[in-house]
Amino acid sequence: MRHFDAGQVHRALDYPGLVEALRGAHRDGGMPQMHVTVLSDSERDENKFVSLLSWASGDVIAVKMVGVFPGNPELVPPQPSVQGLVALFDGKTGGALATCDGAALTFRKTAADSALGVALLARPDAEVLLVVGAGGLAPHVIEAHTSVRPSIRRVLIWNRNPARAEMLAADLRAKGRDVSSVSVLDEAVAEADIISCVTMATEPLVRGALLKPGTHVDLIGAYTPDMREADDDTLRRAGRLFVDTRTNSEGSGDVSGPLAAGIITRADIVADLCDLCNGTHPGRRSTEEITVYKNVGGGHLDMFTARHLLATTRVG
Repeated sequence: MRHFDAGQVHRALDYPGLVEALRGAHRDGGMPQMHVTVLSDSERDENKFVSLLSWASGDVIAVKMVGVFPGNPELVPPQPSVQGLVALFDGKTGGALATCDGAALTFRKTAADSALGVALLARPDAEVLLVVGAGGLAPHVIEAHTSVRPSIRRVLIWNRNPARAEMLAADLRAKGRDVSSVSVLDEAVAEADIISCVTMATEPLVRGALLKPGTHVDLIGAYTPDMREADDDTLRRAGRLFVDTRTNSEGSGDVSGPLAAGIITRADIVADLCDLCNGTHPGRRSTEEITVYKNVGGGHLDMFTARHLLATTRVG
């Protein structure tokens, strides 16, 4: 059995290769069996421990064990807010195949999931990417999205803490990217061709009234019903919603909120990644359409990612 630490995970899972692996997994295979268990800290409810089990019969079994502790970055010394392990087993025998760093795999999987959404739904000529949020996932989203849309020439970063946005922007500029921090979110929303939200927001940040025609909105946060990243006008203008998976999609406030308000119906959740990747649904209808993609996540995506990791690093 092999173990992949965080550095090995990041080095092995380049975004072009991982995005294509996720595309192929959704195009060619059926959805695995899945089970999720979520426990909350009895003293601090925001702290969660999550176990996600996925089994593709005859192929592989993946178990993700991860803690989500939002206050960790404020500790001394700081720690990642997401930590854990992913274990991969043989789906025919149950034999252990590999373990890997859960935080690193989660970053890579999540960014590649949304990048696949960008590849399938965003305009091919998109030039301006706005990332809302400057946490640990933000640089991965930028790397992943620009890998599938090389037309992107400018990246904007907004964060509630402007200093944190500028720190990330400066780090990426030092690596040769055209990246700027912005202080006025509404102005950046109105300028962007792709907006990717990676926040813990409980109140909407993206105002749909400001979106220009053809914008693609990528919603990654809001993983509970009381969290929101985009307002009702965003879904009202789009008129329909794309998701990576319909499983537990209504567990996100960005889905349940517009449904409860009658902005969209369940029939307006028109396609998931399987539909888009196998051609059952064509995706974007025109260059002027506003598209909204909700990154729900799920253990199957961790399974697909861990399987690709093992396949790309197999010796002999």
